[in-house]
Amino acid sequence: MKFKKYVYVLDAGGYYNFLLILIFFTACNSTENKYQTWEIYGGDNSRSQYSSLMQIDTNNVKNLKIAWTHNTKDFTPGSQIQVNSIVIDNILYGVSPQLKVFALDAATGQQKWVFDPATQKVKGTEGEPLSINSCRVVAYYKGEGDVESRIFYTAGSSLFCIDALTGKPVSSFGKNGTIDLHDGLGRDVHDQYVTSTTPGIIYEDLIIMGSRVAEEAGGAPGHIRAYDVQTGKMRWIFYTIPQPGQPGYESWEDKEAYKHAGGVNAWAGFCLDAEKGVVFAPIGSATYDFYGGKRKGNNLFANCVLALDAKTGKRIWHYQTVHHDVWDRDLPTAPVLVTVTKSGQKIEAVVQVTKTGFIFLLDRNTGAPLYPIEEMPVPTTSDLKGEQLSATQPVPTFFEPFSRQSFTEKDLNNLVSKESYEEIKRKYQGFLKQGLYTPPSKQGSLVFPGTLGGAEWGGPAIDPETSILYINSNEIANVITMVDVKDVSLTTKQNNLEAGILLYKSNCMGCHASDRKGGNNYPSLIGVNKNYSQE
Repeated sequence: MKFKKYVYVLDAGGYYNFLLILIFFTACNSTENKYQTWEIYGGDNSRSQYSSLMQIDTNNVKNLKIAWTHNTKDFTPGSQIQVNSIVIDNILYGVSPQLKVFALDAATGQQKWVFDPATQKVKGTEGEPLSINSCRVVAYYKGEGDVESRIFYTAGSSLFCIDALTGKPVSSFGKNGTIDLHDGLGRDVHDQYVTSTTPGIIYEDLIIMGSRVAEEAGGAPGHIRAYDVQTGKMRWIFYTIPQPGQPGYESWEDKEAYKHAGGVNAWAGFCLDAEKGVVFAPIGSATYDFYGGKRKGNNLFANCVLALDAKTGKRIWHYQTVHHDVWDRDLPTAPVLVTVTKSGQKIEAVVQVTKTGFIFLLDRNTGAPLYPIEEMPVPTTSDLKGEQLSATQPVPTFFEPFSRQSFTEKDLNNLVSKESYEEIKRKYQGFLKQGLYTPPSKQGSLVFPGTLGGAEWGGPAIDPETSILYINSNEIANVITMVDVKDVSLTTKQNNLEAGILLYKSNCMGCHASDRKGGNNYPSLIGVNKNYSQE
């Protein structure tokens, strides 16, 4: 049955943000004796983000009082905290703005220990401004036999293994309790940006890791790796940018793309069917984000829901949600594992929400769509030299999009002066507007939903008792304006200003913007010489 009932709640944070409640499931697993703890990022391995605890309800919530507070005391301008804390055996584990891990008594808030990565003499931590990165919490390994319980998290390019009871690095793991995520990617990327903002996931004696990598040309690849929780030895790797002879290699027109292409990374974490031993990964875009002339083809496994054997890393299935992505429409959150009823049969499924506001519902065992997904014709003309856009894009036909997918002149802000409104309208009329898949252009292309979604990294939540999926959706447009960058090397004929402008356009503008004001979690560079020490 196809449900059409929607409930919208306006988010006080802004006109274009709202919470969408979408009813669509007819059956889910029983909640009996489940969803009672929060020991894993996102609540549980299925990423339900649901708790069945009922001590607090609408009748007594008004009586809540603050029991305790904890001040990390390390906030700095530009820092952030994006932590989904976990609680295990009455100990709360969290991460501070400066990426310090702390353990607190969950009942009293009393601090048990703090681990500061800046005290560890490893690459990517000592003396570097970690506050521009986020760390959304730790992964917990409960220990077995003589092996103590451990937590894993990333600061800089280092994956740390820490004793969960003492806060001390486990020296038997890697090199003195850490491994460098630059290592083992199949090519030398030690001068590239590699980290992990979302925790890995534990399967048996493995910690399975994704990564966040640079999004400009020349960035590191985002291959998925699994490490032994005791020794730190890499047990398997899945090449998200396929090597010769591997499935997906044929989807890259450049047969040496695996040597230089970057991205295609599982930055948003994972979900896990532990019973079947299958890990599900949401894969990001290939770099460069907005130009694909140097990576022609569909670029597998970019923008895919990917199912892997958790023990071996072998691909089981994949489903691509965007072909040859040039809109930064990477999958922003892990899929959710659910059970649905179709034609009277219960089917184990995977739900993947996207930045475009689509919901992909796939068979968990095969990756096949449970309802038709059509390949719809999209614009293919680009004013960018060498670009070769995909002629079609996959569009689900069963679910209505949970985000608006068009932005017209009627949507312009008219709650301003007449002069301001006319200026807004003039700019709007000058943009290229060809719908959901408007190609990036030198003219300036209106992209809606924008690069932040639709769905975002917080992801959806599923209430298995009511069969309701909750999705936080952004509705903010972006304008993508492409700028020519001369492909030349620095020479003695250039003065310092010319050389600096070229370097900025080539390496920095994609994140910090043409006006150096930043955005999308990237800091402004205005006055940077005054904000940081020159020593």
